[in-house]
Amino acid sequence: MKIPFAQIDAFADRPFTGNPAAVMLLDAWLADDVLQAIAAENNVAETAFLLPDASGASDYALRWFTPAVEVALCGHATLASGHYLLARNGGERVTFRTRKSGILEVRRDGGGYALDLPLWDMAAKAQPETVAALGGSPVAMFWREGGYSLAVYASEAEVRGLAPDFRALAATGAGDTLQIATAPGSDTDIVSRVFAPGAGIDEDPVTGSAHCLLTWYWAQRLGRPRFTAYQASPRGGHVACAQSGDRAVLGGQCVTVIEGHFIL
Repeated sequence: MKIPFAQIDAFADRPFTGNPAAVMLLDAWLADDVLQAIAAENNVAETAFLLPDASGASDYALRWFTPAVEVALCGHATLASGHYLLARNGGERVTFRTRKSGILEVRRDGGGYALDLPLWDMAAKAQPETVAALGGSPVAMFWREGGYSLAVYASEAEVRGLAPDFRALAATGAGDTLQIATAPGSDTDIVSRVFAPGAGIDEDPVTGSAHCLLTWYWAQRLGRPRFTAYQASPRGGHVACAQSGDRAVLGGQCVTVIEGHFIL
């Protein structure tokens, strides 16, 4: 079996930046253990599996796997999937039906794309074990059920200087828990870093789903619906964030770096 395969750097304007995602177009769903094994073989933050949506609810059904687990939402691999399909099929937009995050959309936007995701709110919650594992002195902590932790710091330098204890951080939540650190930025409105060691990703390069939460928090704090963001991982990536009702609309570019077939 030969499965069409592309590796795409998402939230990137040049190769070797942003977040790599593998995108694979299937004719039919494979067994879950096979999908997981393929994602482990690809060994990038996420592998997106696509299948034409026979239900008619969207253009494609979409699932995402890290090398270790299936996740409920992955923004950068959705952006990469939109880039792949719009380049392959043409058109201005493509929609995806997901199992736990509803219908998502990627549409052309100038020289890049707009990614339409749910806007997620959070509640203040003390998380001393997470703080100890992250390091530094966050000024506020928030939590969303489903495995999302947000630590707000006073300065960009503090976020950039974090050296988490990844083993301790992985022990604070479920396998796909995201631990997000954020602060006001200097060259952009905000900066962040995102960690998911329990899912096999110590530090994620650029995380779309984290910006569902960051858009909610920072739109309120900044007092405006649009702002610029930079995820300060070693690869790094820029995200344009906008709150539109109950949606987080994220802007970014993509670069295809590998095309071929996965042979199974």
